[in-house]
Amino acid sequence: MNRSHMCVANVQYKKPTERGEKESGGLLGYLTYRESHDEQARHAPGRERWEDHGLGHSIAEITERLNALRSQHVLMFSLVYNVNPDLIAMVEPQQREQFVRELTVKTTEAFFEARGIDSGVEYAFVLHHRQTDDPQAPGQHNPHTHVVLPGTVYDDGLGERVPLYFNQNRQVDHIALLHNLTESQMAVQMDRYVGRGWEQRYDALEAARTEERLSCLEPAHGTFIDHDLEIPFWCGERQVDEDTSDVGYYRAVDDGIEFRPLVRHLKVEHARLLLQQLEREMGGNFNELHHLAEIVNELDEQDRDDLFDRLRVLVAAQPLDRDHTPDLSIDF
Repeated sequence: MNRSHMCVANVQYKKPTERGEKESGGLLGYLTYRESHDEQARHAPGRERWEDHGLGHSIAEITERLNALRSQHVLMFSLVYNVNPDLIAMVEPQQREQFVRELTVKTTEAFFEARGIDSGVEYAFVLHHRQTDDPQAPGQHNPHTHVVLPGTVYDDGLGERVPLYFNQNRQVDHIALLHNLTESQMAVQMDRYVGRGWEQRYDALEAARTEERLSCLEPAHGTFIDHDLEIPFWCGERQVDEDTSDVGYYRAVDDGIEFRPLVRHLKVEHARLLLQQLEREMGGNFNELHHLAEIVNELDEQDRDDLFDRLRVLVAAQPLDRDHTPDLSIDF
């Protein structure tokens, strides 16, 4: 896999101005009380939201420390560690929070050690358990952390605090250093939490998705109208993880092809059975595809099991032929 896709680590800062102070307060409030723009915090009573590493464990404490430790040009730095959802999905659910917290602490402290800041840097972080809003794969668990840092750091040699900075130039690129350390720590933790075959498992998942997109090289199943444009579509599937797939459609977009799920979280075998039947039944009609998908979504667990048992028999008896209209059909 491309290891730069393992985890995103971004850096931003707020200036020590009236506007910067207001933005800083708003950000701290958002990080404390939200998981994402659409989700309120799932906060356990009796447990502090912020993990304190010298900067505080509440909005009031962190704000006070940031003001006391500001530099002339920076009130607050903020980092984000966002693990690839396909990788965190390989980690056991009960271990994911520990995984992301460990990644945050070890990478942050290794970063400043690599920069020669032996005294360390005060920081605090909060962990969010948001769901992905990627239209191709919505609703995946996406735990990530937001780290808050002050504008200055204590210099042992000078015996005083000096401005903290993040250079990004040809001589010194602290952002590249942060990314490299994040990737290294991710690999160490994936080996320990998942096992040494995790990279091959990820490559296999990506290969399956690439193969699923090959259906778009064939003539489109039909078209639909979107904002007065006629859009080609292909009924298709997209493997979500090693055990489950979504069924829906691929659509042409300006920069290529994108998937949109209609029936989600199916066993891989069930997704392939349903896909073949939807291709048979929809007759190239986009609205009919949506209608059939809605029917499947409304089935309870037992009715779904019965449906897939019947589809298994039907597909075995009559393999899919896109140029032939079948005599058999399933009563959804």
